Amino acid sequence: MALTKNQRRLRIKSRIRKVISGTETRPRLAVFRSNKEIYAQIIDDVTGNTISAASSRDKDISSAKGTKSEIAALVGKALGEKALKAGVETISFDRGGYQYHGRVKSLAEGAREAGLKF
Repeated sequence: MALTKNQRRLRIKSRIRKVISGTETRPRLAVFRSNKEIYAQIIDDVTGNTISAASSRDKDISSAKGTKSEIAALVGKALGEKALKAGVETISFDRGGYQYHGRVKSLAEGAREAGLKF
């Protein structure tokens, strides 16, 4: 029996998470994408703390008009600015089982524009 789309994504996600783990010096940028919104957070997996987070539901971003990819780029920029204030410059990118394409790619490019290094 074939896997559903979500089961396939979760299988890919577990494969990625075997390799990528966030540390204090190089935390992990985790992405979750729903049909309408996009969420991203920077996580230190050693201590289990979320250093900073941003989503398309934040007040300043949700009022912005544009396509979902453009809003994802705004989320990446906002997350990058928050991370730099928290003292994080380099991260490891966890695409969460999604293809590096479309909204996930524009979020990553927005974070790079804000000054994060992958």
